[in-house]
Amino acid sequence: MDPLLQRDFALPMLHQLADRVGRGERPWFGLNGPVGSGKSLFCQQLLELAAPLGLRLAVASIDDLYLPWNQRIQAMAGNPFGVNRVPPGSHDLPLLLERLGAWRAGGPLRLPRFDKTLREGDGDRLAATPSGPEDRVDALVLEGWLMGCRPLGLGASSAERFVGLELAPGLPPLSAEEAAWLSRWDQHLEAYAPLWDGWDGLWLLQPAHWGLPRRWRFQAEARQRHRGGAWLAPAALDALVRASLASLPPALYQAPLQAHAKASALLNGRRQCLQVAWLRDAER
Repeated sequence: MDPLLQRDFALPMLHQLADRVGRGERPWFGLNGPVGSGKSLFCQQLLELAAPLGLRLAVASIDDLYLPWNQRIQAMAGNPFGVNRVPPGSHDLPLLLERLGAWRAGGPLRLPRFDKTLREGDGDRLAATPSGPEDRVDALVLEGWLMGCRPLGLGASSAERFVGLELAPGLPPLSAEEAAWLSRWDQHLEAYAPLWDGWDGLWLLQPAHWGLPRRWRFQAEARQRHRGGAWLAPAALDALVRASLASLPPALYQAPLQAHAKASALLNGRRQCLQVAWLRDAER
């Protein structure tokens, strides 16, 4: 792990979780970062750092809570990106809230897993399994690109003023069709509010500029292809990246996250940490 990211971001996160566990709580944090930012790798490294602290940590992705295939196809039908996952509304939020509630009440943490290599790269849900030995998970970090995003109250009548909105350097701006769907994605975010309201804090991984997520995601896909795993064609990969940027445009949804997050780590093109900013209730 990048030394600055470890010292000023990862370790404070773990110490805060450990403090809450010491008070008899079962805490969980949300981790927001764009596609390709290294959230999964960061979480795996968190597990390694948590062990010496005696913290029995579980990590998961909100991607693991995608709706089952048939429901997901129906929920995402007709969207302007032609994708069947990524945007708000593609997740099984009742299941996630039920499983988190059962764990916080003292039960085991049982979350499904999503395998992106199934269905020729479209992915599908695997059977639910414990995230660790039963009764031995003290804390959780749940990551995802839309963690913490809240509805802005965009109505269908506001679509026209967002046509041409810049998404990222080098990418076409928001199209008229994409703008017409903004109110629908925004409305879907209302169902995520109980999830955000139930966590113990939000942490942000943010790119130095918004052209980086596409580059990062294509690099990750190239590594997957080199390892011989299932991979997506460039057009399909572009659609997934664009779905993340155009369903919740950073220019609209990123600034409000700062008001709710504990800390933000700024990453350069090599995913090295440039700085960590503490945003609220610093328990460092």
